[in-house]
Amino acid sequence: MTLQDKLDAFKAEFESGQLPFTLTEQEHALMRKAIQTQIAAGIAERALKVGDAAPGFTLSDCENRSCSSAALLAKGPLVVSFYRGIWCPYCTLDLQALQATLPAITQYGAQLVAVSPQSAVHNRQAMRDHDLTFALLSDAGNRLAAQFGLRYRLPDALIALYQQRLGLDLAQFNQDDSWTLPLPARFIIARDGRIAYAEAHADYTRRPEPQALLSVLERLA
Repeated sequence: MTLQDKLDAFKAEFESGQLPFTLTEQEHALMRKAIQTQIAAGIAERALKVGDAAPGFTLSDCENRSCSSAALLAKGPLVVSFYRGIWCPYCTLDLQALQATLPAITQYGAQLVAVSPQSAVHNRQAMRDHDLTFALLSDAGNRLAAQFGLRYRLPDALIALYQQRLGLDLAQFNQDDSWTLPLPARFIIARDGRIAYAEAHADYTRRPEPQALLSVLERLA
């Protein structure tokens, strides 16, 4: 089963009311409308593309240690995956799929990091709960996501839904009151700092297949 198959199966269960956190049809419609608004706004098309220079960065890992793109690229190509946070079930499935693909990624001498706005304590929880062995990095305020062209702010109606119906306060979760998130996206940065692979989705229920990374990493190797 592909990653997208798993995402689609979860979405079907969620929207059919088969999960504990059941929403009304109006609330599901609100979430779908927010996705369609993002698609219509063309935000994914404004993200960095293949051939663009990737922004350099230094972010903290789950133990608050500095992790720099320069140090990672000194070892080989760098895979950077942006996700919303472990509160998002789609992101959890995404991280698990990346973990399953990690041996093939490292076979080509590449490094993998996943970037979200969540704080270190939640990164530690994600690594523990899902047996992740690659670095989860904290992008406070989605500053790096903005440099990649991925940052957006949730609409007020969706903020209210998250808080009142899902019990999710991203201001507390991310220790940042901007209520911004990154589009789910994956990039491969070659050792020269140029982007060799790029895929971003305005619909957070859709994610790039991790296997798509391997042919590019093979070429770079």
